[in-house]
Amino acid sequence: MDRFTRVPVREQDPNKRNKNFEEVCYGYNHEEAVQEAKRCLNCKSPQCVKGCPVSVNIPAFVHEIAEDNPKGAAMELSKHTALPAVCGRVCPQESQCEKYCVLANKGDAVSIGKLERYAADYARENNIQTIQPEPSNGHKVAVVGAGPAGITVAGELLKKGYDVTVFESLQQPGGVLVYGIPQFRLPDTVVASEVDKLKDLGVKFETNTIVGRTMSLEAIRDEGYEAIFLGTGAGLPRFMDIPGENFNGVFSANEFLTRTNLMHAYEAGYDTPIIAGRKTAVIGGGNVAMDAARVAKRLGADVTVVYRRTEAELPARAEEVHHAKEEGIEFHFLTSPVEIHADDDGWVTTMTLRPMELGEPDESGRRRPVPKEGEDFDVEVDTVIMALGTNPNPLITGTNPDIETNKKQGIIITEDGQSSVEDVFAGGDAVTGAATVILAMGAGKHAAEGIDKYIKSKN
Repeated sequence: MDRFTRVPVREQDPNKRNKNFEEVCYGYNHEEAVQEAKRCLNCKSPQCVKGCPVSVNIPAFVHEIAEDNPKGAAMELSKHTALPAVCGRVCPQESQCEKYCVLANKGDAVSIGKLERYAADYARENNIQTIQPEPSNGHKVAVVGAGPAGITVAGELLKKGYDVTVFESLQQPGGVLVYGIPQFRLPDTVVASEVDKLKDLGVKFETNTIVGRTMSLEAIRDEGYEAIFLGTGAGLPRFMDIPGENFNGVFSANEFLTRTNLMHAYEAGYDTPIIAGRKTAVIGGGNVAMDAARVAKRLGADVTVVYRRTEAELPARAEEVHHAKEEGIEFHFLTSPVEIHADDDGWVTTMTLRPMELGEPDESGRRRPVPKEGEDFDVEVDTVIMALGTNPNPLITGTNPDIETNKKQGIIITEDGQSSVEDVFAGGDAVTGAATVILAMGAGKHAAEGIDKYIKSKN
């Protein structure tokens, strides 16, 4: 065994997968997982754990796999995370846990994410119940939003014996896990399995319930809930405010992905069509941009990602960029749209791009793009997808002005996740704006501890 070279993971052929919505990565089989796990050095002071937002005991679960005990690995994971099968697929391990693996100093880090996926999939496929809740403590908590933050809060409080109900505005629990991340990266069946585990143990999910519209926070309190967690995400898309954004054929990435993922617009027989067009441009360079581009490719379009910085500054995961390129997606770097044009019927025909160059670093630490005037050029497009990030939706805070927010509508919280209203807690994208699944889970885990401490202090 080569200690410094990771076991490769099997994937679909790029020229086949760019025409279907089946999962790209096949993951490790049993022999591959054991071989990869044996590369772990079991460090006495594991730096990988410090890089994990939910503080998974990584050496412990990896050791169980190395010892041919995948059930033990799954049980260990369940102590720290409610969504291991999700994290193993979509977390940016290369910039978190794997970044700090000591093997990375001389070769490849241990493939922590793929091992997490293996253990979680083993538990699901063998119907192993990994969550061990305490007896009921008689206290009720409401969770608003069934995304990664809300599901994590529900799971953590369930373990502590709380009676938890999750209120979700859409028809299916999962939040961004089901409407934002495509099937080929995260199958709905995986998310449904994680949710079903919680349902089987007593967590209740009330879907098609829009808190702030069909139900108020006061009505929730009247039903005996002692604390409320707001995990409503960041579903308010940003646009560029350039001429032509309202023409037919211009989408936010949110709408485009929701129609294709949650509403099955790519399947015959569903009344939720989406137009991918012949020539599609995706504006942005994050993971959502890669998802939108790869979905459009699968719907038959020639796709170009337009990004105003260079490839080195792309915020998307390296794996997602690599997969996009393999699948035939083109990239226009150092360019930015300045106008979208349409025909007499209002349908997009072309887009004007302006070349950019990098100037001094901005507040993000990346060099700021500076326009190069007088060098504009037009490209033919019939669909434009704006993947520029999202802000928290002000639906609940707009109807509850006593919940303080910042200028971007993010809920202001204390270190314990408590808002300016004593019994209301929040976490995830509703606080920070669009971020990663694992950061939302970390916030949910932290808020669950705050809620537990709050309720105990009142009783």
